[in-house]
Amino acid sequence: MKFVALIYAAPEAEPVYGTPEFDSLLEEYMQLSEEYSACGAFVAGEGLQGNDTATSIRVRNGQTELVDGPFAETKEQLGGFYLLECKDLDEALRLAAKIPSARYGTVEVRPVAEY
Repeated sequence: MKFVALIYAAPEAEPVYGTPEFDSLLEEYMQLSEEYSACGAFVAGEGLQGNDTATSIRVRNGQTELVDGPFAETKEQLGGFYLLECKDLDEALRLAAKIPSARYGTVEVRPVAEY
């Protein structure tokens, strides 16, 4: 069963890009991805560029509206994701709890709908 782990954090809570703290965090992510691969859970995972690069699209009554930034204003921003293959929700939650940003942000775990 596939699960997505959506990684949210407030920008001011994260280490600044280019600092030793950021490099250390990135190394933790690389090691975690290797761990996920070794146990067969890793399907995909990526970091995302900041909210200032986002464009939201709405189509209402046949009209397309583009809005700079994310759809919802929140303190925490979606920063990346892992797509994991797990036997059940318990395994997905156990693996997602290892995501480094969970220490200062939020990781939302959802099953992927299979159509």
